[in-house]
Amino acid sequence: MSVALLLGLSFFLGLAFEEFFAHTDERRPGGIRTFPLLALAGGALYLFDSTHFIPFTGGLLVLGAWLVVYYGAHVKEHEQDADPPGEPNVGLVVPLLNVLAYVLGAVALALPPWIAVTMTVAAVLLLTGREKLHTLARRLEMREIVTAGEFLILTGIILPLLPSHAVTTLTAITPRQVWLALVVVCTFSYVSYLAQRYWAAAANGLWMAALGGLYSSTVTTVVLARQAKADPALKRQAQAGITLATAIMYLRILAVVAIFNVGLARVLALPLCVLSLAGFAICVLQYRLDRPAKDAPAQGALPVATTNNPLELGAAAIFAALFVAVSVVSVMAQSKFGISGIYGLAAIVGVTDIDPFVLNLAQGGVSGEPSTALAAAILIASSSNNILKALYAASFAGGKATAASAVVLVVLAIAGIGAAFAIAIH
Repeated sequence: MSVALLLGLSFFLGLAFEEFFAHTDERRPGGIRTFPLLALAGGALYLFDSTHFIPFTGGLLVLGAWLVVYYGAHVKEHEQDADPPGEPNVGLVVPLLNVLAYVLGAVALALPPWIAVTMTVAAVLLLTGREKLHTLARRLEMREIVTAGEFLILTGIILPLLPSHAVTTLTAITPRQVWLALVVVCTFSYVSYLAQRYWAAAANGLWMAALGGLYSSTVTTVVLARQAKADPALKRQAQAGITLATAIMYLRILAVVAIFNVGLARVLALPLCVLSLAGFAICVLQYRLDRPAKDAPAQGALPVATTNNPLELGAAAIFAALFVAVSVVSVMAQSKFGISGIYGLAAIVGVTDIDPFVLNLAQGGVSGEPSTALAAAILIASSSNNILKALYAASFAGGKATAASAVVLVVLAIAGIGAAFAIAIH
């Protein structure tokens, strides 16, 4: 079985290699015959001594020496065609793929099959996706590369270093829980941010509003309300987009809660899904019933709903501080007023950012309360946030352009409060 896997993967790698270089006149070592032979040689030499790898290492040195000779000759051939002279444009793809084919034999025989498959598929995708990858690299701005580095700092450096135990008696939330919540929320927002910046299709129809709902339905509401006021031709799309962003918000809350607390997510699943479906249905009605006449000018695209990068370290620090503050206030409110204090706090945080509050409840920041009570508090917070967005939709659009969406948001808020009441009394 392992030998069959070895031959199949090396054959697949060689096939991709020959197809990629089929349109060039240069002869390159490797291909549909060479790679299987290299893989067989690597596997056989590994089996001779699977403890110290002496034969396998000797074979790798021989292959490496031959590839060094080839690469030196390859560089000399290109020096005369270099522009400017003396700087030939050669790469290491061919030698590296030959080494990979050799190593693949030992990997297929010694390690779990998924490792060999992953190595081969990744190599083929990187080989065949050269043009797309180069195009992506040219499109990316330096600040996006810096942002990717910030994401690695948030997840790979800071998160593992934080303690997993409570450091204060004011809240049971640990520093690692705070930062993990930050990473989850930022990941949702960052995916939306990248799609809005680099996915051309996102500029058409209601895609921008849907992505804005993943980022921040409040920000999306403000942007679309302003756009509807500035450009009456976008009124229909803006109204439907505001409703759509809120419908996506409900699903986003459910997904975030499910990551940390499956039991609480089960309680919230029905009301949040019903509210989301209601939002989708109203969005469709708004988009279809208010269609412009056939001879009316074409509507433009909705604007980009986000301009700030959600992974900036300053924004991350603010989120973490809000999370801790909400956790501490929640404990104080519960100790003094019981669950009524949590409900009151839910109504208050709805006019700011509800993510820290929702994540605090999902991660056990309020202990001793049943999941139904916590679910009701989350529904109250989302409903309070809808009231805020309704005010934004009415005020930033002048009260007319998005009045219908403001009414829809109020209706969804009332429905959310009703669902919270129904859950709380059971």
